[in-house]
Amino acid sequence: MKRLNGVRLPHTKRIEEKPLTPFPLPALVRIPMLMHTGSPCKPTVSAGDSVAVGQCIGAAEKPDSVPVHASVSGTVTAISEYRTVSEENVPCIEIRPDGKQTVSGDCVPPEINTKEDLIRAAKESGCVGLSGAGDLTFRKLEDAGKPDLLILNGAECEHYLAVDGRLMTESPSDIINGALMLMKLLKIKETRIGIRSDRPVAVKRMAEACEGQKGIRIIPLPAVYPQGAEKVLVFHTCGRVIPEKQTAADIGVLVLNVATCAFLYRYSQTGIPLVERAVTVAGTAVRKPCNLLVPVGTPVRDLLEYTACDEDIIGDLLCGSTMMGEKIKLEDAVIIRQQNGLTAMRRRKLVQRASDCIRCGSCMRACPMNLMPMELNRAFYRQDIRALQTGKLRLCMNCGCCSYVCPAKRPVADINQQAKKILPAD
Repeated sequence: MKRLNGVRLPHTKRIEEKPLTPFPLPALVRIPMLMHTGSPCKPTVSAGDSVAVGQCIGAAEKPDSVPVHASVSGTVTAISEYRTVSEENVPCIEIRPDGKQTVSGDCVPPEINTKEDLIRAAKESGCVGLSGAGDLTFRKLEDAGKPDLLILNGAECEHYLAVDGRLMTESPSDIINGALMLMKLLKIKETRIGIRSDRPVAVKRMAEACEGQKGIRIIPLPAVYPQGAEKVLVFHTCGRVIPEKQTAADIGVLVLNVATCAFLYRYSQTGIPLVERAVTVAGTAVRKPCNLLVPVGTPVRDLLEYTACDEDIIGDLLCGSTMMGEKIKLEDAVIIRQQNGLTAMRRRKLVQRASDCIRCGSCMRACPMNLMPMELNRAFYRQDIRALQTGKLRLCMNCGCCSYVCPAKRPVADINQQAKKILPAD
């Protein structure tokens, strides 16, 4: 089968070999009321209230929202304000842990016997896409219709990220049991799990876990970025093409991250909502990179101190990793539900300035969607909407391959994202 283009990212530190380790309870957690795509929640507690792990502290009052839960037991010290990476100010609940981690009595395993039960459980658990996007899982299940194929994303194609690999190595049965649950409730006959071929241990452990399970296959993927992008993942696991302006659901495919699938299964067994996040802390400014299990709302500064990162040498601090991660400010940043990585990069001594396009075609050869990024850039500067549409700009996934390979150091991907803003609405 033909393989889509991409780029080979350098193998940095062998972070995938480091086990998931529980992070010590912080002195204070700050839990924002918006950690998903959609509308923020409304706080349901006040300063001075005692809370337990898994207790609902933010109510989802709008349909494009899911509730927020306490990640620690302790006392609410304040209702403050938090500025998200999208520059939106939302309420934030500050809790001082008591060290007991008492679980709320509301945390009981839900009854999940139908698709409707599954959707309700996904919403009540606060489940969001755990690959970094933060999309609403219950909405994805609603929009799935009647899929004939479940694809689980275990590609984790950005360098510095390793928590999905650790999950597949340490707890493969949770993923497989989650897949079996989804297949039963959604009446899906086949599941394919895409894992990068350069993660042999994860491939082996997952293959062992699904041995004898009818309808589940492991699909080794090329060790090329961006294997985890939905269009690329679907094509490389089953050969189907997602047309422009459509999603995987439109072609009968439900795509979930392996961590999301595992969480849904664990929630079905324990009733404990999404209050903890597996996070890789790494980057050139981090001396002791590791994979941690972190309570949601833990200050980023605590993680950097734990991993021996010198704040004075940080140039870029990213939620996620270097290709598609979003820059965050150290003063306010906390670990949020969808976050799978914290990357701290050293300040560069010499920053190369962008020069004019040299028409080398490197961006075109790297683009997984076979677009012509340099021509799309030119069309944007001309404000030529017709050329942007003809050039299939909407197929751009903002993976950043074009910017990564550009010898002129042009922000090709960023320009294409600006171009999308001038396209007419569908």
